[in-house]
Amino acid sequence: MSIGANLGAMTADDRVVITAIVLARLALPLLIPRIPLIILAALVLDAVDNSLLAHLSSIDLGPGGPYQSFDKALDTYYLAIAYLATMRNWTSRPAFRIARFLFYYRLVGVVAFELLDSRVMLVVFPNTFELFFIVYEGLRTRWDPDRSSGRFWLYVAGGLWVFVKLPQEYWIHVAKLDFTDAVVDHPWFGALCLLGLGLLACVVWFVVRPRMPEPLPDWGFTEPPLPPTPPRRAVGVPWSELAEKSILLTLLGVILAEILPSVHLSALDIAVGMVALMAANLAIVTWGGHGLHFALLFAINFLLIFAGSRALSDRGSLSVVDGLFFAYLTTLIVELYDTYRPLRTARGAPRRVSLSSGARR
Repeated sequence: MSIGANLGAMTADDRVVITAIVLARLALPLLIPRIPLIILAALVLDAVDNSLLAHLSSIDLGPGGPYQSFDKALDTYYLAIAYLATMRNWTSRPAFRIARFLFYYRLVGVVAFELLDSRVMLVVFPNTFELFFIVYEGLRTRWDPDRSSGRFWLYVAGGLWVFVKLPQEYWIHVAKLDFTDAVVDHPWFGALCLLGLGLLACVVWFVVRPRMPEPLPDWGFTEPPLPPTPPRRAVGVPWSELAEKSILLTLLGVILAEILPSVHLSALDIAVGMVALMAANLAIVTWGGHGLHFALLFAINFLLIFAGSRALSDRGSLSVVDGLFFAYLTTLIVELYDTYRPLRTARGAPRRVSLSSGARR
């Protein structure tokens, strides 16, 4: 049963509550490209949404409840927007390459988890990207990321991977332990965690802080300045862009197909469908211009996705609500990718140094 069918069976008050939370979780991540650390608010909302639903509604919050499938889908949604924001904003090329690897590595792990139903996959493929994004943007508020070497960013990613995400993913997905219960049952564990945080604070203050470059004169919580002259798109078919968009949306599509109960498509069906959809979008945008209105492309994508799901699946059609979510996600990613990829190319281009300004002779 789809979330749309479940919504119809709820009381009016429950529908208002769940709709408000879903809309908030859809809208808040849209601010990430302009205010990157708003991802912290998205993270908090993801953490408290079940508590809000428990207090404000009578919705079933069990594994088969109407919200759980959308909850997982929305987690992937805001991480995809964060990745696209790195294309737009990140000036450090090594940090961007590391973030891109971490993002796709996690997506592959989630796909493996959904297809194999093995929680070990979430430990082998931890969600280091999210923390790496937060650390980069946190440091960027006070320091220039370009002044840190690629080795520095590699150490940051490695430290987050080994010392933070691996224990967390094992704790949550394999051991299936609750932190609050563990502290109540074993007070020494809480004391040990506080000691570990204290040691980490000492390392940051006495070891990392003295080695940091001079801070910037002003704090920077919004996006950095855009490149002055983004390059124009090359004439012809942008094969590399088409390939990445197809891979990205195929991975997201497989994850959502496993999560959303009304989707009955195999991974191969989704891969073929996404490649065809990206080719259709390229043809539509090329024909209509890059200024093609979002609403028009969204409507076209919805019709293509809905028709494609009926053609590829022999186990019923895609629900309207899930189809709308697929179309929205696809259209949003295509629009953001096509807008931010030229900026990424401009930021990744070698910098020209003027001899008159003191270049090396």
